[in-house]
Parts: sequence; C-alpha cells; structure tokens
Amino acid sequence: MRTRLALEYRFEAAHFLPRVPDAHKCKRLHGHSYLVVVTVEGEPDPEMGWVLDFGDIDLVVAPIIAGVDHRLLNELEGLDNPTSELLGAWLWARIKPALPLLVELSVAETPSSRCVVRG
Repeated sequence: MRTRLALEYRFEAAHFLPRVPDAHKCKRLHGHSYLVVVTVEGEPDPEMGWVLDFGDIDLVVAPIIAGVDHRLLNELEGLDNPTSELLGAWLWARIKPALPLLVELSVAETPSSRCVVRG
C-alpha cells in the first residue's frame, strides 16, 4: 500500500522581491515565519513497517532548513529573487538528491498562502 509521510519545518527569514514594480509592497524588505512541509511516498518495508524513518528524513532536511533560518534569502546563491515558487524549487533541488522518495514540498509564507512543488 502506497503511503505518504509528511514532516513540517519552520524557519524565520527576510526577503524582498527585486523584480516587482516599485509600488508593490513585496519590493520592500520584510520577513515571514515560513512553514515547509516535506512529503515522501513509498511502500512500507515489510520488515520495518515504515516507508522511511522520520529521523532519516530529518537528517537530510534539518541542515538545509538551518541554512535559511534567520537569513536574508536574497543573499543565498540562487535566491536573488526569492518568491515562494523559486524558494520551493531551490529547496527541492537540495533535498531531492538525498531523499529520492520526495514527492511534494510546500512552502507557506503565511497561514493562508502556500506554494506546492511536485518534482
């Protein structure tokens, strides 16, 4: 039976969007309390009973999240225009190689807005 596991990660960061019109509010420096949800999918191992150990997922994802926490995202290589979409793709590119069962990653800047990336 195909099974999905999802882990949530939170971090605080600032950014600005340099490519929006000057009058747009996101042109100015501002911050968010981000929520990232990492979802993997697979068949549970018949012996262990799980798809992956949650701890193994955390070993991959936690250091990446730590690298964006309390940062100005625009200063990170590849994130000069850190929209939710581009941040999601940036995170995906760093997580997927070490976590092949990754099927979905969502990035929420606020409780009511999020971006979902599916490979």
